[in-house]
Amino acid sequence: MATERARGAEAPAQATSRHSNSYDIFILVLTIISLGIMALLLLPLGEATLAALSVFDNLICVVFLIDFVINLLGSHPRSEYFVRQRGWLDLLGSLPSLGFLRATALLRLARLSRLARITRLLRGENRRALVQDIVRNRGEYAVFITLLAAFLVISVSTVIIVQVESTNPDSNIRTGGDALWWAFVTITTVGYGDKYPVTMIGRATAVFVMFAGVGIIGSLASILASLLVPSAEETAAAGDAADAVQAAATATTEASFTRVLDELSAIRAELADLRAAGADGPPATG
Repeated sequence: MATERARGAEAPAQATSRHSNSYDIFILVLTIISLGIMALLLLPLGEATLAALSVFDNLICVVFLIDFVINLLGSHPRSEYFVRQRGWLDLLGSLPSLGFLRATALLRLARLSRLARITRLLRGENRRALVQDIVRNRGEYAVFITLLAAFLVISVSTVIIVQVESTNPDSNIRTGGDALWWAFVTITTVGYGDKYPVTMIGRATAVFVMFAGVGIIGSLASILASLLVPSAEETAAAGDAADAVQAAATATTEASFTRVLDELSAIRAELADLRAAGADGPPATG
């Protein structure tokens, strides 16, 4: 009875599905970035800069809402995540402001609960096991790192550009939307040319975004190539499987050929016996 009770007590702790370490690290870094954006929203910045920060904050809220739904659907019972692991705080910290729900800005502090929970999960991981997991699932880590790098470059460059360019009378980047459009065009190395910085800080930021864009686009291309082109291990495994099939087919053919030869030898022996019986003639009668 005591053992069954102990198992029953341990069951709720194992009822929540465990994400991969790469996903947990991705959500952890995104939570830290969101807290940084929350701190910047409290500073006396320009209206255009605050509007751009609100856009990025709402994008992060969308990701957090998706994470909340995944955690809730993967928890059995649902109360294990929503109540015992304080999932309701994750929900409060994921509500977007959408430009008019200003009161929800205070709910951003609830993201500290998600930060503490993921930190506690990763702290319980063995360092050697974590390194082995990174080496084994390096493709998954590469995807999340590339997404985080792209988001960081776009968000930071947008905030810097709109802050330094919107106050310059010679600049054509006036709003957060202009700066965001410029950041997307520059990081993809397209260079559309309708929006461009004119200040020294803006041009230095543009150079950084150009170099970062080359690396990010190259990483995305290599990730796509790794998904489409089989790895050396997969090619070797496929070759071994083909060799095994060929060897099995050869063995089957040899066995069939040997069986046919044995049957022909048996028929030949029977014919020889019949010939020998015919050469001796019919048996003599009294």
